Amino acid sequence: MTKIEKNTKGVAMFDRAQWVLAGMSIALSVQLSQPVAAAVPVGKAVQTAQTNSNEAAAKALNEGAQLYQQGTAEAKRSAIVKWEEALKLFRAVGANEGQALSLVGLGRVYSDLGEKQKALEYYSQSLPLFRATGDRLGESLTLNNIGSVYSDLGEQQ
Repeated sequence: MTKIEKNTKGVAMFDRAQWVLAGMSIALSVQLSQPVAAAVPVGKAVQTAQTNSNEAAAKALNEGAQLYQQGTAEAKRSAIVKWEEALKLFRAVGANEGQALSLVGLGRVYSDLGEKQKALEYYSQSLPLFRATGDRLGESLTLNNIGSVYSDLGEQQ
């Protein structure tokens, strides 16, 4: 079970990692709920290939989230591999939402591992994708993550 903290006004607050993982779970659920054709009619081979790529990308995205949740540095590095795989597959089919989620996951891992500049690069790539899909929650969480990285960088100086 996930721990939820309360802010000073007593309102439940998720930490950033929980929001990212929740967003990934929602997007994954939406993608996996799409019907898959049992037989491939002539002329639909490209669409089926895209569906298969989407399914493989969603699987890699989910596996990355599961690894990230383990919390160890080794598991987080393994999550990087899965999220890079998902990103490549989502790019191949032009799935902006999947790309954005993969990029946010990568940014989060790099931020956790202390590679703040690399985290900013990934967050910056995800922001226009969230905007293109109209995902205001994803956009706001990404902006929050960017602000947190800058805050961490300021504290290091």
